[in-house]
Amino acid sequence: MSATPTKTSHRRYTLKKPMYVLACGIVMLMVNHSQAAYPPWLDTHCPGCSTKMSEKTGVYILDYGEDSLLSRAWLARNASHSIDIQYFIWSTDNIGILASAELLDAANRGVKVRVLVDDLLIDAEDKTLLALNAHKNVSIRIYNPQHSVGVSGWQRAWGLLSNFRKSNQRMHDKTAIFDGVAGITGGRNMADEYYDFDHHYNFRDRDVLLLGAAVRDMSANFEEFWNADLAIPVEAIFASDEQQLNEAEIFSHHKTLIEYANNAENFAPEVRTKLQSISTVLPSLAPKLVWDDVNFISDIPGKNHDNDSLKGGGEATEKLLNVLRGAQQSILIQSPYLIVPEGGIELFSDLIKRGIRIRISTNSLASTDNLMAFSGYYKQRDALLAAGVDIYEFRPDAQIRTTLIERRETSNTIFALHAKSLLVDGDTLFIGTFNLDPRSANLNTEVGILVKNSLLGEQLAKSIEADIQPENSWKISPEFNPDHYVARSKRLQLWLYSLLPMNAIL
Repeated sequence: MSATPTKTSHRRYTLKKPMYVLACGIVMLMVNHSQAAYPPWLDTHCPGCSTKMSEKTGVYILDYGEDSLLSRAWLARNASHSIDIQYFIWSTDNIGILASAELLDAANRGVKVRVLVDDLLIDAEDKTLLALNAHKNVSIRIYNPQHSVGVSGWQRAWGLLSNFRKSNQRMHDKTAIFDGVAGITGGRNMADEYYDFDHHYNFRDRDVLLLGAAVRDMSANFEEFWNADLAIPVEAIFASDEQQLNEAEIFSHHKTLIEYANNAENFAPEVRTKLQSISTVLPSLAPKLVWDDVNFISDIPGKNHDNDSLKGGGEATEKLLNVLRGAQQSILIQSPYLIVPEGGIELFSDLIKRGIRIRISTNSLASTDNLMAFSGYYKQRDALLAAGVDIYEFRPDAQIRTTLIERRETSNTIFALHAKSLLVDGDTLFIGTFNLDPRSANLNTEVGILVKNSLLGEQLAKSIEADIQPENSWKISPEFNPDHYVARSKRLQLWLYSLLPMNAIL
């Protein structure tokens, strides 16, 4: 949160006629009750959606940061009973503060708000967490607090020494669920750079807006994490008397946050300008939803039950591997961090020998925000090329930023890749949080959607193939890579990182 203003089995029964009539009546009551429970905004702003969503899921790919931001804001402002939020990063910047204020405003309207944030990169003062959590309609939990919230420096160091695996088990999930019927998942965290509002460094990212059946699976996954032993309530972390706030302090924190968020002088003009158009968001996107069977994939809290190593895989890992193994013609991958897990290069080589074309879009040394992660890819790049993989490295000055960031001058903004997507045979796609690296495969919990749909596949292919055009990416070969475009000092740092045996945690 913002730190400031500062399986079940199924059995088939044969029903006799009287029982059949009774069963039909019960089913109709259940359907009517379910439809009555839908939030009032659904039929008003998405006509006909309620009749589709019991069995199907409406999907809209959010390629633009502004669309993704405004979709979240619209759904938060129109939520009538619940908002469940799950994120890896929550920063104290324009976006983080505005998001916190929107959730507090929803809570003031009577909406039940639950927020689960990973501990590693949360940017929040202790008193701010306590003040927000003190609201009768707000509950905040911290996932696996080993590094930041309520953890001193020596406790963090001891945690790393005594249980290195647990310290590295992070919740990389990114989901937002509104009234149990609408959800957003994908690569974006809660920070300016994920929505193209940073003035120096922005991410080319991707989310999906979902409406309907798959959102029920998202909600079930949220409940599993919310009730997990690793999800610690804020009030339990700060249980001592001296850490408690009185009513005046709580009121002051709430008042300051709302006033800060409502003061236009505290935010870049383009942020406020875009928020003024919020009322048209869902009505404009609803007709563009593509309805199909959607599989929401996720991991269990803790990723897996391996307690002795940095391996173990996960449910999301296995499902994505099965999709790759089933490829017949082509594989198109977009991953900002590319450190192929153990056995991955051999899998790619075997697929290519079967005649399957594999293309991967990833960051260049010039665009990456994670030099340590790039060092793992740096050590594998030649082997991937030798296996026959086509690699495209994203340019920091990618021309596509002028299309994705329409509202202002972008010439001085570094653009980096953060989207995590997979397309197999042109019609089977994944969009979510999973990076092609050992951390996502074995340590971080991940989520996303799997769907087989030719129209969505066409949309995703068009998006990624635009990203790998020469004006946006460099095509890598044994004779060429763009590493020499960066300063010698950065190349030296990269070389030093590459000497360290860290691939398992990158």
